[in-house]
Order: sequence, then structure tokens, then C-alpha cells
Amino acid sequence: MTDQPNTVQAERARSRIALAWESDISYAFRHSPVAMVSAAVTLILILSAVFAPLIAPHDPFSPGTLNLMNGFTRPGEANMFTGETFWLGTDDQGRDVFSTILYGLRISLFVGFAAVALALVLGVTLGLVAGYVGGWVETVIMRVADVQLTFPAILVAMLIFGIAKGITPPEYRDQMAIWVLILAIGLSDWVQFARVVRGATLVEKSKEYVQAARLIGRSPFAIMARHILPNVLSPVLVIATISLALAIIAEATLSFLGVGAPPTEPSLGTLIRIGQRFLFSGEWWILFFPALTLLVLALAVNLLGDWLRDALNPRLR
Repeated sequence: MTDQPNTVQAERARSRIALAWESDISYAFRHSPVAMVSAAVTLILILSAVFAPLIAPHDPFSPGTLNLMNGFTRPGEANMFTGETFWLGTDDQGRDVFSTILYGLRISLFVGFAAVALALVLGVTLGLVAGYVGGWVETVIMRVADVQLTFPAILVAMLIFGIAKGITPPEYRDQMAIWVLILAIGLSDWVQFARVVRGATLVEKSKEYVQAARLIGRSPFAIMARHILPNVLSPVLVIATISLALAIIAEATLSFLGVGAPPTEPSLGTLIRIGQRFLFSGEWWILFFPALTLLVLALAVNLLGDWLRDALNPRLR
């Protein structure tokens, strides 16, 4: 008797896997080489960042492992003093560039994912409230969004970063720099989510299932959370994917300008800023490889977002 429930659950699991495999999204993904390559590249970079301590040959930010004699070693060449060889060369402090990229990738991805999550939660919440409640609440929310859209997102992020860092006690600024960076990018990117969700909510709230939920006495919060929200998530997923690439680029831009990740926790943007100082003295690899990693990551995520937008658009099927 105990085997029958397990058999039923196994059959249900297999049927769900089969349905997922035969779905339109799965079919579109399997027949899109660009989407498969972009997803593979993105997954490889994410896994490389997650398992950086296991993959990296050296811990580039541990003073005990640094040797200044290894400084400015060219890629693939043995150092003339120590005899050590580094795949992507070393920087001015003798840090392995490959290891610094893996650790910097962790910071960039963490900031990107966390900033997009903050923008998504804030934007979706405000968009639902504006679209469902309407009236002066909608007017206030959307006018704030319109005002924010008149300024470039990077300037808004710099302004928020400066204000948040200014009110942070000096002894905690380096420790809180990453979180302040996430707050700045997240608060500068919520508008797109809010505008799209508001428009979708205006369409959904006039449909029969929402009217039926009102008639049976469901609360506005329950209607928004359980009925409207699941039906407006498709465009949100597309925006979130594309916003991830933009958030990573925004983080790199702020760090390159010196107002982002601290030198003790360098991101790809910080590594690019460091490498830029040595570009014209012949040590091109210190800048080139972190910049190439950022380019590949942003391009892969953008291509994946473009495919997801087309796959979820019923007019293109």
C-alpha cells in the first residue's frame, strides 16, 4: 500500500516534466541557437562566480598569498623572478588576473541580482497599487515615475548613492558600500516595472474573474496578489532579464567612476578602473580581460532577454 502513493507521485512528476518539455517556451528555446548559447554562457559565468573559491588558482585579496615580484607578468609567460606562469597575467600587485575576475564577477552578479530584485519588488507593488486603486494614488505614483524618467538612470543612482553614503557613519562606509550600491541601482530602476505592471493591471482588473472575486467578497490585497499578479508576470520576467544586464553595467560604471564597490571588494568595474591606469604603459591585459568578461556577460544576458521577450509575445508565435 505504501508503494502506490509513491508511484502516483512519480507519474505526476514525469507528466509535469513531459508537459514542460513540450511547452511552447521549451520548443522555442530548443530551436534557438542564440538562446541556448546565451543561456550556456550566462550559466557558466554564474557558476564560475559562485564557485570562485574552488576554481580560482589564488585568493587575490589575501595579503598572505600576494607576491609583488609577480607584478605585471604577461599572460601565458613565466615571471622572470619567480618562474610562475599565469593564464591571464597579473596586475601591479602581483594578483592573478583570472582569479580577480572570478572574485570580481561575484560582486557584480550579486549587486545586479539584488538590485533587480529590489526594483522588481518595489516596481511591481507600486504598479499593482496604481493600476488597481487608481485615483490620486495612481496620480502620485505615476507622476513620481515620470519625474524620475526625465533624469538618466546613472545620474539618479549616483545621487542616491551619494546621499546614502553621506548619512552612513564613516567607519561603516566600506562595509556598507555594496548595500548602498544595491539600494542606489534598485531605486533608479523601479520605474519600468511599475509602468508595465500598471498598464497590465488596468487591463486585467476589468475582466470577469476579477469582478467575480469582488462579488464573493475578496479583499483588494487578495485580488491583487492572487488573481492579478500571476497574470502580469510575463512582461515582468522579460524586463527583469534585460534589467539584470543594465544593472551590472550600471554597477560597473559607478565602480569605474570610483563611487561603487570599494577596493577591498572590487567588482568588474573596479578592476577595469584599475587596469585603465596601466593601459597606455603596455600592460593591456589588466584592463582587457575584465572588460571582455563584462562585455560577454552583458551581451549574453541581453540576448537571453531578447529571446524571452519574443518567446512570451503571443503575436510572434
